[in-house]
Amino acid sequence: MRGIKSGPARQMRLPLAAARTWGGARKGAGRKPRGRPSMPHVTRPKIDPRHPVQVTIRARPGLPSLRSPRLFSALRRAIARASVDRFRVVHFSIQQDHGHFIVEGDEPRRARGGMHGLAIRLALAVNRALGRRGKVVGERYHARPLTTPRQTRTSMVYVLLNFRKHLRAPACIDPRSSGPHFSGWQRGPEPTDLPPATALPSTWMARAGWRRAGGPLRVEERPAASPRPHPT
Repeated sequence: MRGIKSGPARQMRLPLAAARTWGGARKGAGRKPRGRPSMPHVTRPKIDPRHPVQVTIRARPGLPSLRSPRLFSALRRAIARASVDRFRVVHFSIQQDHGHFIVEGDEPRRARGGMHGLAIRLALAVNRALGRRGKVVGERYHARPLTTPRQTRTSMVYVLLNFRKHLRAPACIDPRSSGPHFSGWQRGPEPTDLPPATALPSTWMARAGWRRAGGPLRVEERPAASPRPHPT
């Protein structure tokens, strides 16, 4: 058109888009953890039939004390029935919201199957005693192989005298444990009419090897801090 000078075309500049404020990872996003933090899914420990295994099984929050007479009696009967199919519970103690066990299996799969079976038996016993349904075990059980006499003796003190740690109990044998039937005390336990709920150990480590690391157990001993076990 006349009267209009032609020149190079100019591109209009658009304003920069606003920074994205949606999507992606944000601080504080995601489901919040509830209760006791769970253990990460790490490689399961190698189970060797020559070695006993320390196991910890925890109950879900909100249940009555597992040491109450009604629940302990039910749990004790369940433990007595758990030593089957070449799997043995050789020591145990029941605390308010968890149980500690030392177990053996003649084969790795027997040990793993027995530990799973033990957790199931305990859960069923609690539900029957309380007349309830639902989950009882709060998280995967923790297992730690005991590969030396010192580890085994330390674990036996930890399991059998664990109430001294949690309840600040005096130096005595825990009646909510297999201690009343244990023959390895420096001073023998008081006689009891109850039959034992545990099986005799078969591994050398749990049968005799542990004595090389300090001799018979003494009720005055206090359980040391337990090393971080493997979840399984």
